Amino acid sequence: MLHLILASQSPARTKLLAEAGIRHTVLVSDVDEAAVQAHYGVTDPHDTALLLARAKAEAVAALPEADGALVLGCDSVFEFDGEAHGKPYTADVARERMLRMSGSAGVLHTGHWLVDCRDTDDDGSGGRGSGATVGAVASAEVSFLEMEPAEIDAYIATGEPLHCAGSFTIDGLGGAFIRKVDGDPHAVVGLSVSTLRGLLASANVRITDLWPPR
Repeated sequence: MLHLILASQSPARTKLLAEAGIRHTVLVSDVDEAAVQAHYGVTDPHDTALLLARAKAEAVAALPEADGALVLGCDSVFEFDGEAHGKPYTADVARERMLRMSGSAGVLHTGHWLVDCRDTDDDGSGGRGSGATVGAVASAEVSFLEMEPAEIDAYIATGEPLHCAGSFTIDGLGGAFIRKVDGDPHAVVGLSVSTLRGLLASANVRITDLWPPR
């Protein structure tokens, strides 16, 4: 049976996969994102999202637990005013960002990287592996409503935006402040199912093969 490993600790990503009927397990990488970015010197938000997704996928793919599996790494970066924004981590950073984002718009880039760890000879794990290691980025423009400072403070107090790229979510409390999304809404959650479908096809796997048996 095919085995997909999500190399991410994001509850939103694993929830999205579960709701899409995609069987998977989670194995978190220990990638130091800041160190990866410093090593490669990547500053473009689009490329940063893909680089970090690849680093996470390849780190997990190197583990013994990944033998015979397909490994998916994901990372999201918010582009605003030409700058790349990851997780704010602190209330002060989140507040400064959200005050700037109020009534404006930015682009959320989600990088995806898939590594096929199945043996290239049939090993009983769901067919022969393809040896594929492929990636893609799904992006969407997010437009925000005007946000009152008191609303921003109340949102930050929940803790939700501190560990989200760009300091917001669309599938949680932050959805109240989003006016519209142009592009794949799943990319804003942090994992584009349609992009995953394309990557799986590169590994000669149909996404329907990961649906629960009927």
